[in-house]
Amino acid sequence: MRVLVLTHRLPYAPNRGDRVRAYHTLHGLASRADVELVSLVHDAEEASHVDHLRAVIPHVTALRVTKARNYVGGALRILSPTPLTHSLLDSPGMMGALQEIVRRRPPDVVLAYCSGMARFALAPPLERIPLVLDFIDVDSRKWRDLSETTPPPLSWIYRREAATLGAFEARAARHAAAALVVNEREAALARELAPEANIHVVCNGVELERLRPRHAAQASSRVMFCGVMNYAPNDQGMQWFVRQVWPLVRAERADARLAIVGSHPTAALRATCANEASIEITGYVPDVREWLWESAVAIAPLRVARGVQNKALEAIAAGVPVVMTDAVAAGLPPLAAAASIANDPHSFARRVLDYLALAPAERRARAASADLSGLQWSSTLAPLWTLLETASQ
Repeated sequence: MRVLVLTHRLPYAPNRGDRVRAYHTLHGLASRADVELVSLVHDAEEASHVDHLRAVIPHVTALRVTKARNYVGGALRILSPTPLTHSLLDSPGMMGALQEIVRRRPPDVVLAYCSGMARFALAPPLERIPLVLDFIDVDSRKWRDLSETTPPPLSWIYRREAATLGAFEARAARHAAAALVVNEREAALARELAPEANIHVVCNGVELERLRPRHAAQASSRVMFCGVMNYAPNDQGMQWFVRQVWPLVRAERADARLAIVGSHPTAALRATCANEASIEITGYVPDVREWLWESAVAIAPLRVARGVQNKALEAIAAGVPVVMTDAVAAGLPPLAAAASIANDPHSFARRVLDYLALAPAERRARAASADLSGLQWSSTLAPLWTLLETASQ
């Protein structure tokens, strides 16, 4: 079976939610099928990792996103029914690359990641090749949620994107032999969009052995958030936490420290934290595990959250309990004592302080109480192989 995989980010390392799933899928597929990857890349650093993937998958085509051109194109189409997602996730060489692949190495099935890449699968030269579409989560709902938490004029743009992208997602789901999402919450939304579509839940996994703590629990007063920081829900969530929750934590624990670990922190977030010596913004770090292992508690204060917030599961796998909002918890399996849920500033601060008050070994034990054994990637992705084989026949 020949599988053509389309991704909107190069899956060279599992360091963000949309990339981690594609990364593990590609590595699993490599031993089962003849796999070819076509991926957009967004900067020179991302493009530099193409050779890492070619060690696993011989045929990799990386196409650079032309940001300035795409922003102009999006602005020109603002009054059209075209989603801005499709204007922004584009490369001038995409159609030519796909035509050459179909001519030289025609695939049996296409696996497209997210609605941003699905449009290429619905157009020539791929439109007659069976498609398995991995939505991961329903992006149009994320834009709708953001429109309700963001002031104008961005809220107007987000509302437009929710409508135009939702219409496309419905069409793409109906076209696909199978459409995948990460949990039942997203499946319900996908079925609302396209009741007749063949929707399947394929859960995300966790690298349990890689994240397992390498040393005994240590005394720590560090609170940690991990995520890509120019992603609007992450930035909004941390702006809320720093402004409204962190002063309450510091009022009781003057020794508490906050680490915001992740690439591309926004200028607004840096400005918010500029005068608070207890907050460290790291920017990109090559490996977050030591940051996790040396933290007392992780936080996931997102007000808008779709799909599965992998970083919450990874923190627990690393032995760190998590305080999260309902929006995050709704996408996760039950985590019992390993996680606390809070939505208002005082409750969130109280949960953080409760974990900080525990002895290191007890915090580690709280995290260990969550049974994540069924979330190995090899197990969670198992249904995908059958769906690809069925679609290709």
